[in-house]
Amino acid sequence: MDKLSYASESPNTAWSTYLQQIDRVAPYLGELSRWVDTLRHPKRALIVDIPLQMDDGSIRHFEGFRVQHNLSRGPGKGGVRYHPNVDLNEVMALSAWMTIKCAAVNLPYGGAKGGIRVDPFKLSEGELERLTRRYTSEIGLVIGPQKDIPAPDVGTNAKVMAWMMDTYSMNQGTTITGVVTGKPVHLGGSLGREKATGRGVFVTGREVARRLNIETDGARLAVQGFGNVGSEAARLFVAAGARVVAVQDHSATLYNAEGIDLTALTDWQATHKNIAGFSGAQTIDAEAFWQLPMDILIPAALEGQITRERAEKLSCKLILEGANGPTYPDADDMLASRGITVVPDVICNAGGVTVSYFEWVQDMASFFWSESEINERMDKIMSEAMIHIWDKAREKECSLRTAAYIVACERILMARKDRGIYPG
Repeated sequence: MDKLSYASESPNTAWSTYLQQIDRVAPYLGELSRWVDTLRHPKRALIVDIPLQMDDGSIRHFEGFRVQHNLSRGPGKGGVRYHPNVDLNEVMALSAWMTIKCAAVNLPYGGAKGGIRVDPFKLSEGELERLTRRYTSEIGLVIGPQKDIPAPDVGTNAKVMAWMMDTYSMNQGTTITGVVTGKPVHLGGSLGREKATGRGVFVTGREVARRLNIETDGARLAVQGFGNVGSEAARLFVAAGARVVAVQDHSATLYNAEGIDLTALTDWQATHKNIAGFSGAQTIDAEAFWQLPMDILIPAALEGQITRERAEKLSCKLILEGANGPTYPDADDMLASRGITVVPDVICNAGGVTVSYFEWVQDMASFFWSESEINERMDKIMSEAMIHIWDKAREKECSLRTAAYIVACERILMARKDRGIYPG
């Protein structure tokens, strides 16, 4: 395999983690392994300069990215992240995980991802809008409803998607709602989209818990990250009888063995923008989070959170990866040796892209579904995909992550094989 010259050689980068995951699945691919290097090379990587006039009249420059990892099964699909740590290595990995994710759920998409290295909370709304519109114009040559469809990710939201849609539409001379998903409902967005990723974590977690004979009623739940994903997954598990004993975000780590009142915590977070200072739980050291007594863990923050050292300390029986890439490969090995089941990100958090697909379909038809229809369709797709991956893991005697990659890679590489190489 030829290594990419622009990818970090460090074993602890997101892209390195992804490459190790591909190495692990390659022996299961049979004749399709001839094409496996396709998955080790992004199809297209765009780096753009974004000059921005600040409110005080000064000019600052920000670096933006859009990577299309693989388009063999359809247009690219993937979010746009605004975060100070965004770099090409991370965006490459996130785009690759989107390729796997879309194929694991059998959506007609390839994988893509974008981002800007910026702290969005340090910009005014006007600066954020100008940044978004310039970024959209710069990547406009590679996105489109049949080419690559962005969506929200860390640091972005429906308002950012509205600006992206409007900018692209103005440059095309007509309104094109299907260029992005995750938009406001009144601009062609879909009902159920905001809560979809967290709902998918719950649906896949419920299916696996049943098969492991883990009772959700009374289960102790720990959640890292209390944004849309972590909070919604926690809410649904509480509705099923679980109790949330720990919540961690960038500001604090909270613990209450009797259970944290999620409604009160949500209200506190809405007012204070983080969970620090919440009086309904004890504030503990951040690293102590990984040693707490728990049955189910939902890492729903950023990648690279579960290291081998932390995996050695965890007491849970089940991990539901709400975030992308939260577990390092050597930590995966440690968790497997300790009998801890991991539902991998590429299926566990695929509810968001599934409802994004529904939004795209609705935009194409200009015909919209009710929220109950959205949830019913998503639950069916996610449950069936999870059961298929569970059965594959039993058949191949491998982890759920490897099984998800087998299912996804077979679909991607079959498409690559049957399409061939043009020009030859």
